[in-house]
Amino acid sequence: MDPLSLTFAALADPTRRAILARLAQGEATVNELAEPFDLRLPTISKHLKVLQRAGLVAQTRKAQWRPCRLEAAPLKEVATWVWNYREHWEESFDRLDAFLSDMNSANEEKPK
Repeated sequence: MDPLSLTFAALADPTRRAILARLAQGEATVNELAEPFDLRLPTISKHLKVLQRAGLVAQTRKAQWRPCRLEAAPLKEVATWVWNYREHWEESFDRLDAFLSDMNSANEEKPK
């Protein structure tokens, strides 16, 4: 699977997105990452493996702890890919704006 597909697959799960949001605030251990969820540690570890495979999370070693940290580079690739469709959105908004303008003009021309 290509890196962008791995990133999108990792982001498809709300638990993994919540883990990334937590890691955006700073490093955390698996126990700390598991606190807000009603999930067992092995389940959190499986989510972390998916995030690590996508390059979104790195795990280091500090004494007996293995804190996780966010790796944001794959998110930038996602943002760049999505940004490529900005022109399409802007054209859609321009067409909607023109349509609403025509409707307003038609309503103003109707006799009351």
